[in-house]
Amino acid sequence: MRLRPGQQGFTLVELMIVVAIIGILATLATGAFLSYQAKAKQAEAKINLAAIGVSAQAYYTEHDTYVTSFSSLGWSPNLVTRYAYWYNGEQAAGTPTSPDAGVNYGDPGAVATSNTFLAAAVGNIDQDTSSDIWTYNEQRTLSNPQNDVTTP
Repeated sequence: MRLRPGQQGFTLVELMIVVAIIGILATLATGAFLSYQAKAKQAEAKINLAAIGVSAQAYYTEHDTYVTSFSSLGWSPNLVTRYAYWYNGEQAAGTPTSPDAGVNYGDPGAVATSNTFLAAAVGNIDQDTSSDIWTYNEQRTLSNPQNDVTTP
């Protein structure tokens, strides 16, 4: 295709500037996307810990003491989970047990008493060597003592 008189094309410098701008915008969008994706994965732990807490509170309402094992709690995960769930030193069946890139899926929680409980979730959401830890207690306090979200 030939240019007509009076028409001009883009110079190589102009095309390189456009490509550089698109690259910068793509980098910014990728960082934000990865951060949102990691936070969405963390929602699994929050939702499941809240469900464990509701089950423990229901047991406490009926028996005036907190349950001491997952089998008595009546909670189990649906499908595959990213996190290992713990309650009173016992891991929920069907949650990850093998180390993933050096991550310790051990129980960060504490032993339940007649008046307290601490449920925990441990996982690796961004495939590095650190773990993501969440805890939930009888006061309905959700905390994240170790955050695995490393994206900016």
